[in-house]
Amino acid sequence: MIDRSPVIAPQPQVGSDHELTLTLPDGSERQVPAGTLPRDVVASIGAGLLRAAVAVQVDGEVQDLVTPLRRGGEFRVLTEKDAASLAVLRHSAAHMLATAVRRLRPRAKIGFGPAIEDGFYYDFEVEQPFTPEDLSAFEDEMRKVAQEKYSFVREEVNRADAERRFADDPLKLERLAELGDDEVISVYTDGPFVDLCRGPHVPDTSRVKHIKLMHTAAAYWRGDEHRQQLERIYGTAWFSKDELDAYLHRLEEAKRRDHRTLGKELDLFSVDQRVGPGLILWHPRGAIVRNEIETFERELILRHGYDLVYTPHITSEKLFEISGHLVNFRENMFGAMEVEGAAYRPKPMNCPGHICIYQAHQRSYRDLPLRFAEFGTVYRYERSGVLHGMLRVRGFTQDDAHVFCTPEQVDTEIERLLDLVDEMLRAFGYPYTVELSTRPDNALGAPEVWTDAEQTLARVLERRGQAYTIDAGGGAFYGPKLDFKLIDAIGRKWQGPTVQLDFNLPERFGLEYIGADNTPHRPVMLHRVLVGSMERFVGGLIEHYAGAFPLWLAPEQLRVIPITDEVRDAAAAVAARAKEAGLRVSLDDRAQTLNYRIAEAERLKTPYMAIVGKREAAAGTVALREHRLGREQKPHVMPVEELVRRLAEEVKTRALTASGTDQPAAGGD
Repeated sequence: MIDRSPVIAPQPQVGSDHELTLTLPDGSERQVPAGTLPRDVVASIGAGLLRAAVAVQVDGEVQDLVTPLRRGGEFRVLTEKDAASLAVLRHSAAHMLATAVRRLRPRAKIGFGPAIEDGFYYDFEVEQPFTPEDLSAFEDEMRKVAQEKYSFVREEVNRADAERRFADDPLKLERLAELGDDEVISVYTDGPFVDLCRGPHVPDTSRVKHIKLMHTAAAYWRGDEHRQQLERIYGTAWFSKDELDAYLHRLEEAKRRDHRTLGKELDLFSVDQRVGPGLILWHPRGAIVRNEIETFERELILRHGYDLVYTPHITSEKLFEISGHLVNFRENMFGAMEVEGAAYRPKPMNCPGHICIYQAHQRSYRDLPLRFAEFGTVYRYERSGVLHGMLRVRGFTQDDAHVFCTPEQVDTEIERLLDLVDEMLRAFGYPYTVELSTRPDNALGAPEVWTDAEQTLARVLERRGQAYTIDAGGGAFYGPKLDFKLIDAIGRKWQGPTVQLDFNLPERFGLEYIGADNTPHRPVMLHRVLVGSMERFVGGLIEHYAGAFPLWLAPEQLRVIPITDEVRDAAAAVAARAKEAGLRVSLDDRAQTLNYRIAEAERLKTPYMAIVGKREAAAGTVALREHRLGREQKPHVMPVEELVRRLAEEVKTRALTASGTDQPAAGGD
């Protein structure tokens, strides 16, 4: 999420009494007085560039063309071709939404309106919730504002002037009261609408043409459930109609793939309010998918030198005091329960339990590395408003593992983990990106320890030639981490594996091993998950494959359908032979029409259907239908033994494509 809400950052007031040095992309330099407007610099480069400019980037920070330059550095003009320009466009669209709302609902009180990933939102305090008809009217009004081509005019004002301007907006006055005396207060005007804002904005409203208001939602002021409830309007904005249309198409495709809908249609899982929100009930068909993933991963990690362990679902609160979770993670933990005068909590993490297993014996450097792995269920409190099917839950199973090693073994163990992650993700057909998440505000331990850990992770990635980006401040409180973002079939990114380097928990728990010098030493701890949350991973797979799993994951791999009762025994023999080969197969001999039974198998996205008629029964063959080829396909006749061999090989190799084809074995309709 890109937050461009009107929180005014401290900026020193500058005059034009000193020069700034701007370095252009070609390496040339410009000397300009402090306080120069960026648009004047851009105009000096070229009139055409000024017409194309959306904003500028100065020393890595994006600002608009009318915010005075306060520092020098690398200077780059941003046009519609630059990804960073989208956030500027969407921030301006949010202001235009507020303009439209104020025109049609003059009594609406104004909250914040930031750009976010893929769009923007704006919060309003109104007497009556907005309706779909309101959104349509607001969108039409936004288009009028675009046609009126208002400039986004920026002013720096004093506190008294700002209080006067926003006297009727208590939400803005509250934000204004929080600003320090040394902070620059800026307002932007587009037409009659004035907003307290730090920018940046596009030059004028005509740049914001391709918009769509999506939906409304309730939101508490400042995210505080004890404050007043506001109406939030979400929208999206793009530089071209083609981009907007493509985005709306992706949304429709995402809706078609929604794991909650497919999970119900395919009978994979459910949530029951009697059990509790955010707690998943795995149905038999969904449990098959989960078990196949766990079986594959268990085989994989045992081959990579892991030992399986199990730890309790609840533990004494004292354990989380030592680990730091009680201080740093308390708001995400379920409340304590008293047992014989002592406080216990459901575990939010598996790592303290694995540490206790490590400490059950004295360890030698000859024992290390130790790799403990567990499919451990953990419990974290999430507010009901953010729960979302399998993707955001309160109880979930992590494929958690912890590696205890010597400092000298760290680089090698990280290398091994990266190999393991790559092998795991390739099995599911996921491309991925890597983010290095660095020291957060609530970090435990000395900054220099963090710096060393971050450099270690970066060094290993660079040595492998692995591209990565930095997620500043995104690390866990006990150590930096590598986050692997999976890219699904329609281009969305999902949180996947993580690898965390931890010097702090070994220190807090006093972990030791006896070194070659016969004295105690402190081990290093690596945390890792491959799928992360099993619930979230399976929910993501449902959407990635649109519910049509590859054969090895499919709950039902083959459905045998006799055309008439006369060939039922022959069809039953086919099903028995397939079961003997280890396939998950069913026999559909119901008294329904053939088309009805085929349609039923299609609805459940069964990868293969073996149709048996009189000719097939006599010849020992089947007419094979494949879900991936759709209903208009011409069935392929083959001997039963060839069918069984083909499907068994596809399962054995965990193929993502059907045997003898370059098309997905499943994954689409």
